[in-house]
Amino acid sequence: MKITNISRYIALLLRHHPEKAGLCLDKHGWADVEALIQGVRQRYPEFNRAVLDEIVARDSKQRYAYNQDKTCIRANQGHSIPVDVELKQCLPPVILYHGTGEKYVDSIQKLGLIPKSRLYVHLSTDIQTAVQVGKRHGKPVVYQIDTQHMVQDGLLFYLSANHVWLTKAVPIQYLQIIKTDL
Repeated sequence: MKITNISRYIALLLRHHPEKAGLCLDKHGWADVEALIQGVRQRYPEFNRAVLDEIVARDSKQRYAYNQDKTCIRANQGHSIPVDVELKQCLPPVILYHGTGEKYVDSIQKLGLIPKSRLYVHLSTDIQTAVQVGKRHGKPVVYQIDTQHMVQDGLLFYLSANHVWLTKAVPIQYLQIIKTDL
């Protein structure tokens, strides 16, 4: 049993396709823990609560959260299905970053950053994280986001439970490529 594969499968279920494991998410993205365990066991028969607890505790990106009594679980962000994960609207740092692959630059230069299949555009506070995200999509490109002017122009930012900055879109006037040869 490879925990990384199970964690990815849980992310798929809680962010995009709960129906693949017969899960029902409430309006805030919460799923019953026992139902999730049963659903994951369809694919990974040895999966149990101890493994789930380890995944939640050790996930470097803090993708998942339990409710207070640990009877429900949800993904903290990254959904493509309409859920309200009760994001806190916050004032972002003056500058944030977005990592992507070089193959997307032409589209971004025309459309800005859009969430595509997700509900929000994901932004980071440091270049290193943006580079790592960009590497998942090929040769990385990092954009610097002028969040100060976005806020002045009335655009909203949210901070997820796992400290990822989110916004609905980033129009091109707020974008600047800062690194293309990483």
